Amino acid sequence: MFFNRKACCYLIGLFFFITLYSFGQNQEITDRLTKIYENNDLVGIEKLELLRDLSFNAVYDFELSLKYAEELISLSIIEDNNRYLFHGYLQKGNTNRFAGNLNNALNAFFKSVEVAMKFEYIAGQGAANIAIADVYSEMGNSTNAATYYDKGIQFLRKTNDTESLATALLNAGDEAFNTDNYNLALEYFEESGILFKNDNYLIGTAYNLGNIGMVYAEQGKDELAESNINEAIAILEELEDYYPISVYLTYMSDIYSRKKDFNTALAYLHRSLNLAQQYGLKDQISDANLKLTEFHERKGDSATAYKFFKEHIEYRDLVINLKSVQETADLRTNFEVSQEQAKTEISEQKRKTERLALWSTLGVLFLIGVLAYGLFKKNKFVRKTNKIIAFEKDRSDKLLLNILPEETAQELKDKGRVEAKQYPSATVLFSDFKGFTSYAENLSPEQLVQTIDYYFSKFDLIMETYGLEKIKTIGDAYMAVGGLSYDNVDQAKEMVLAAKEMNEFVAQAKNDDTTTATFDIRIGINTGPVVAGVVGTKKFAYDIWGDTVNIASRMESNSEPGRINISEHTYEIIKHDFDCEYRGEIAVKNRGVLKMYFLSV
Repeated sequence: MFFNRKACCYLIGLFFFITLYSFGQNQEITDRLTKIYENNDLVGIEKLELLRDLSFNAVYDFELSLKYAEELISLSIIEDNNRYLFHGYLQKGNTNRFAGNLNNALNAFFKSVEVAMKFEYIAGQGAANIAIADVYSEMGNSTNAATYYDKGIQFLRKTNDTESLATALLNAGDEAFNTDNYNLALEYFEESGILFKNDNYLIGTAYNLGNIGMVYAEQGKDELAESNINEAIAILEELEDYYPISVYLTYMSDIYSRKKDFNTALAYLHRSLNLAQQYGLKDQISDANLKLTEFHERKGDSATAYKFFKEHIEYRDLVINLKSVQETADLRTNFEVSQEQAKTEISEQKRKTERLALWSTLGVLFLIGVLAYGLFKKNKFVRKTNKIIAFEKDRSDKLLLNILPEETAQELKDKGRVEAKQYPSATVLFSDFKGFTSYAENLSPEQLVQTIDYYFSKFDLIMETYGLEKIKTIGDAYMAVGGLSYDNVDQAKEMVLAAKEMNEFVAQAKNDDTTTATFDIRIGINTGPVVAGVVGTKKFAYDIWGDTVNIASRMESNSEPGRINISEHTYEIIKHDFDCEYRGEIAVKNRGVLKMYFLSV
C-alpha cells in the first residue's frame, strides 16, 4: 500500500505482525493469568507457557512485557527448552519494536533466529527473519531488509502457513517498490495476491491489487494501473476502508501530473476530494485541496487555486490558530520596526544637542543649561524606549507560550531552532463533534469561528488546569497531549479527568443560553511513546507523531457521542482510579482489532 512509501512499508509490515501474533485476547484472560502468576504455583512447561502468554498480553505495557519476556528467557535456559527460549527472544523483540527501540528489537530477533536454528524450527526461523526485515525496513536500510525478507520467505515456503507467507511477500514487494525494483515488486505482489485470494483474505487482496496498480503506473502501463486500482477500490469500498481509496487516487494524480496528462490527474484529484468529503476524511480533504491548489497554480489559474487553498486552510486549521501564528509574525515585525525607530530618534536627538552646542558663545552658563536639558530629555527618551521594547518583548514571549510549550519556546529563542524529542510515555486525546460538518454549512465564517471558539476556549482552560498541552485544532477536531514534561507521571489520569470535564461542559451547553450551537462530543484517548518537535521556519507549528497518535485518533473515531473511549494501554494505567466498561475487541481500519474501554458515566 504505497500511500507514503516509507510510512506504508511499516503499515503493511503490521499485517505480518498481526497475522502471526493475533490480538484476540480479552481482559478477563489477562486478569486471570496475572492472578495465576501471583499465586506462583506453576512450574516447568506450565510456567513457561504462562510467561509467554503474559508477555504477549502486556505488549502495550512495555516495561511489564519486557519483564515477563526476560523471565521467560531465563527460565527457558534453566529448563533447557529451546522452543520457549525462541518465543522469549521473539516477544522481547516485538515489545522493543512497539516501543520504538529498533536496535534492541534487532538484537532480540537475531537471538531468536539462533535458537530456532538449534532445534530446526522452520516456521520460527521464517517468522524471526521476516521480523528482522521489517525492522530494517523501518530503519530505511533497504539492502538488509531485502536480504532478510528473502531468507524469511524461503523458510515460510517450507511451512503450511500461507497467510504468513503471503504477508511476507507483500512486505518484500513493498520494499522492492521503495527501491524502484518494479519487476521484482510485481513478482512478489502477484504471488502474494494468489495466496490471499485462495485464503479469501479480502483486505490483503485489495492492497495487493492497489500495489500492483502503483507499479504499473510507474512503468507507464496506464490501463493496467487503472484496472488494478479500480478493482482494489471496489473491494475497499465493500470493506468500508475509505482512507486508502482516497490516498490511492491522490497518488494516481501525482503520477499523471508527472506524465503531463493533466486532465486525468485533475479527474483523480477531484475524485479523491469528493470521496474524502463524503466520508469526512479531514486530512485527505486538506491534502486534496492543497494538491488542487498547486495544480491550478501551475496552470496559472490563480482564482481557482485561491478557492481550493481557502478550503485547504479551513480543514488544516481554523482562523483562531492561524491568527495566533500571524500575530507572532506581526509582533516580531513591529518589534524590529520599533528598534529602528528608536535608533533614528536617538540620532536626531544627538544632532539637536550638537546644534545647541554651537550657541555656546552666548555664555558658559547658558551652554551648561542647554546641555543639561538635552541630556535630561535624551535619558528620558531612552528610558521610555526601553520600556516600550521590554513591553513588546513580554508580549512576544507570552504569545509564543500560547503556541509552544515553555521548554520548547525557550529553546527556540535561545537557539533559533528546536530539536525533536522522544517521550517514552505520553497520553494523547482526540475529540470531534457529531454533526458539525452539516451544521457548519449553514453558518457564515464569523458565526463558524464564534461557535468553535465557544467550545475550544473552554477546552483550552481545562487543559491548562491539568497542566496538559493543546497541540492543534483541525476543523471541529481538538487534539491535546500530556506527558511532554518528564516528571509528569500522572499524565494519563489527568488527561482522563480533563476529558470528563470536556464531556460535561459540552453536555451542559445544551441548557445554556450563551450559544444556540449544541452538539454531542466523541473523545478518544491512548497512551504510549511519541516524538514531538517544531516543523517549518515560517508560521511554525508544534506537533507530535507516532503510532500512539494514530491509535488515539482511532479511539476517537470508534467512540460514541457523549462517551470517552480509551485504549488498552491507557486502561492499564488508570483502571484503579476510574470505573470502565470493557467494549471487547473492535475492528479498526488498518489496525486489525484493538481492545477498547468506555469510561463509566
